[in-house]
Amino acid sequence: MEASSSGLTNGKTKVFRPEGGVDLQGYQLDMQILPDGPKSDVDFSEILNAIQEMAKDVNILFDELEAVNSPCKDDDSLLHPGNLTSTSDDASRLEAGGETVREKSKSNGLYFRDGKCRIDYILVYRKSSPQTEKREVFERNIRAEGLQMEKESSLINSDIIFVKLHAPWEVLGRYAEQMNVRMPFRRKIYYLPRRYKFMSRIDKQISRFRRWLPKKPMRLDKETLPDLEENDCYTAPFSQQRIHHFIIHNKDTFFNNATRSRIVHHILQRIKYEEGKNKIGLNRLLTNGSYEAAFPLHEGSYRSKNSIRTHGAENHRHLLYECWASWGVWYKYQPLDLVRRYFGEKIGLYFAWLGWYTGMLFPAAFIGLFVFLYGVITLDHCQVSKEVCQATDIIMCPVCDKYCPFMRLSDSCVYAKVTHLFDNGATVFFAVFMAVWATVFLEFWKRRRAVIAYDWDLIDWEEEEEEIRPQFEAKYSKKERMNPISGKPEPYQAFADKCSRLIVSASGIFFMICVVIAAVFGIVIYRVVTVSTFAAFKWALIRNNSQVATTGTAVCINFCIIMLLNVLYERVALFLTNLEQPRTESEWENSFTLKMFLFQFVNLNSSTFYIAFFLGRFAGHPGAYLRLINRWRLEECHPSGCLIDLCMQMGIIMVLKQTWNNFMELGYPLIQNWWTRRKVRQEHGPERKISFPQWEKDYNLQPMNAYGLFDEYLEMILQFGFTTIFVAAFPLAPLLALLNNIIEIRLDAYKFVTQWRRPLASRAKDIGIWYGILEGIGILSVITNAFVIAITSDFIPRLVYAYKYGPCAGQGEAGQKCMVGYVNASLSVFRIADFENRSEPESDGSEFSGTPLKYCRYRDYRDPPHSLVPYGYTLQFWHVLAARLAFIIVFEHLVFCIKHLISYLIPDLPKDLRDRMRREKYLIQEMMYEAELERLQKERKERKKNGRAHHNEWP
Repeated sequence: MEASSSGLTNGKTKVFRPEGGVDLQGYQLDMQILPDGPKSDVDFSEILNAIQEMAKDVNILFDELEAVNSPCKDDDSLLHPGNLTSTSDDASRLEAGGETVREKSKSNGLYFRDGKCRIDYILVYRKSSPQTEKREVFERNIRAEGLQMEKESSLINSDIIFVKLHAPWEVLGRYAEQMNVRMPFRRKIYYLPRRYKFMSRIDKQISRFRRWLPKKPMRLDKETLPDLEENDCYTAPFSQQRIHHFIIHNKDTFFNNATRSRIVHHILQRIKYEEGKNKIGLNRLLTNGSYEAAFPLHEGSYRSKNSIRTHGAENHRHLLYECWASWGVWYKYQPLDLVRRYFGEKIGLYFAWLGWYTGMLFPAAFIGLFVFLYGVITLDHCQVSKEVCQATDIIMCPVCDKYCPFMRLSDSCVYAKVTHLFDNGATVFFAVFMAVWATVFLEFWKRRRAVIAYDWDLIDWEEEEEEIRPQFEAKYSKKERMNPISGKPEPYQAFADKCSRLIVSASGIFFMICVVIAAVFGIVIYRVVTVSTFAAFKWALIRNNSQVATTGTAVCINFCIIMLLNVLYERVALFLTNLEQPRTESEWENSFTLKMFLFQFVNLNSSTFYIAFFLGRFAGHPGAYLRLINRWRLEECHPSGCLIDLCMQMGIIMVLKQTWNNFMELGYPLIQNWWTRRKVRQEHGPERKISFPQWEKDYNLQPMNAYGLFDEYLEMILQFGFTTIFVAAFPLAPLLALLNNIIEIRLDAYKFVTQWRRPLASRAKDIGIWYGILEGIGILSVITNAFVIAITSDFIPRLVYAYKYGPCAGQGEAGQKCMVGYVNASLSVFRIADFENRSEPESDGSEFSGTPLKYCRYRDYRDPPHSLVPYGYTLQFWHVLAARLAFIIVFEHLVFCIKHLISYLIPDLPKDLRDRMRREKYLIQEMMYEAELERLQKERKERKKNGRAHHNEWP
């Protein structure tokens, strides 16, 4: 019985622990010990028999005897709510006052019941799940890797079992070395670069000016933020042989929670659950239903009764909520280092990019607002708007067949004024500015990313060779070839098979784009049909504004179609990506991302492209209208132009899309979490207050999206497209994007901190394929803005009239006085008797002058009906067309030259960062040499004290 208290030992290896386990050469056999039973009741003969059987069968995967004695077996007798058998050494870890620590740890749910072992990962399964055998083998192998395990049943559903995992120091050190986890080993030595006298004088002047401003209102109070030690230290890949080089104050806190959970996840992804080449990894068990969920824990509650200013933050989650996710700090900078520490580098980079994008929107929004205000200020001085409002004697031809009446040009006075707000002299400047802004944004983001990568030790980090996707292995396991990197055989996809799959996938993409075009065609038919319907409407408000009503309703219907097709696109993109059989997860993610972006982009912008470049361009002229299926007359632009339709399309889609996205991102998880809490109250009664442990609180939260940060990036990239592609037609787009992003940052932060389970911390060097998509959008924006200014707006026709046909022709001027007579010159004359029978309006226009009208006007440059070639194009039309083409060529070449010049002048790495990196490499080599020399000298002194002789020892 003495052995029961001290344990059986064999040299330095502990082979028996009476509190719960037997260790044999790294393998552990657990026993169930009754909570109140005496230790002397343990049957040692049964233990020794188990040891012998284990020694015979080295393969722990199929050790049936261990499966009998293991608490991982789904046995109801082992599952007690809140008090289950632990594989950790509880009794040996408790010290004086341990019961208090135990109760505290049990109450917050962050530790095992011993109060010492922190929970690094949670697995959730149901006892009713049929995959019991796979789960048992998997959990035995978890313990074989050295992880400690403890089980708890749910407080509200006994069928749900939580498996708590803890990684001891030895396991963390071993796998941190394998994963090349970089850890701090020496404080950074900063140096100030040489500054010139001129720059010093500028700094002094700026500091004097700052005295009159509030002291850094956008920065967070440093006293509330923790001192993140690793940010001020040089780091190196962890090595157990050189462990004395690293700064280790406490082994329990040396690896932070995010790193610990990442290491545990890395282990779980490489553990077998069945005999076989591909029967490995946690993801497969989640897919086949063996486990219901797997996640790391949040660090406690995000709320506290005490103020953070007086009592400090209770944990990093609470600190993130107060300093980042709270609406009261919407104007503050983001604590990116804290976000990176809690959520990992990949999520930290997303919020860094989002914050940088939002900050860069400030100048774009300011200039766009200035262009809009310039239009407001110059509205009363605009000659074109004055002529439209004063043109009471100009009668315009009907815009649709039969039911549309004749109308005075002055009736479109309001639309002419609204058009001037967006289409004025500053529009071209703003289009050039936004093209340059997009380039500057991307170039400076590369510099910002480099700084972040340096601060977060991502410069030299390279993704380890990715594992092959299980689906790829299952499909091509029969064909193998040697991997030139690893030298191991791996599944191989034949070139012909890959090409055939890519062709089928490309055909599917093309088909879905055709579906989008068909949907746009349906919207066009709707607009054509409803114009006549609204023109014959009983309500005078709708009848007099039939075109605006048509555009507004068409945009709303188009938005509904967009949202419905998005659901279909996601499934099609998923099917096509799986059909391609990408080899690795990154290839799968890039392929899926590209497909979804193409679908979403075409779906969201197809109608906008139609309005910008096709609406009213091919309608024909009165007496010879072009028709769809020889029936429906194509829609014409409003007498004041098509730009107002484009503005309405962009404004409505942009506002509705962002509002819907914000609701789905935050409103849906809030409703789901509220519904879960409501079900708990209904089952247990509203008066009973249940104190849930942290693992159960997190399990009741919503899991992160299946595609990670894809939805967040996609939303912002599509917004970037709206902000740049058609910005010449809608200068307020950057302002709307800025207001949305200020809210978006806090919404995403609130969602990550409070509504979602804690995602697994993962590393990344940049934003991936999204950067290439941003560059493509930047190039497309130059082309589309050139066409919008040249074709959609009236900028070029007005310029041609001012220099060639107006009062100032040949004088080299283009002021407002030179625009006198422009409206009359831009309208052609049509003889009403030349109308087709199906186009002839019901009214004869006698309500205007008392007699039937003989002529009406329409927007075009055509000869009058009594000329030699009736309704032929005039010379002014060809001059305008030539000017438009010339403007497109000059604008594109000029802007592209500026973009390339800026890209060349702005280096990807700041000079001071390059110097710091070079100096750091030099200092690291020096410090590593000094540390190694110091260690060897200490060993030499110790050997001398022990009286040992040394011969030929270095140094």
